[in-house]
Amino acid sequence: MRKTTIFPIPVNRTLKKLGSDIKEARIRRRITAEMMTQRAGITRPTLTKVENGDPATSLGIYAKVLFVLGMIDKLSDIADIKYDETGLIVESLALPKRARNTKKE
Repeated sequence: MRKTTIFPIPVNRTLKKLGSDIKEARIRRRITAEMMTQRAGITRPTLTKVENGDPATSLGIYAKVLFVLGMIDKLSDIADIKYDETGLIVESLALPKRARNTKKE
């Protein structure tokens, strides 16, 4: 029996949008499903899962498909610290209130 994992609704929505966007980008580029599977080294059922936003599909598969589409650079920016507004705020709150001289012996 296979264990099913429940994903939060926003995760499912985001992956569905990603899959739909990938499919649309593939079609706009006139890349057939067959061409995509060959270039990405995946099977047709796996491509269908990607384009449907299946959360069980590995990030590596999504990365290969994005590479074929020429969009891999976007993936590397997802968690880049320069876009991490919350992390930067938390970090700035942890800064000392004032600078102090260190004691010299």
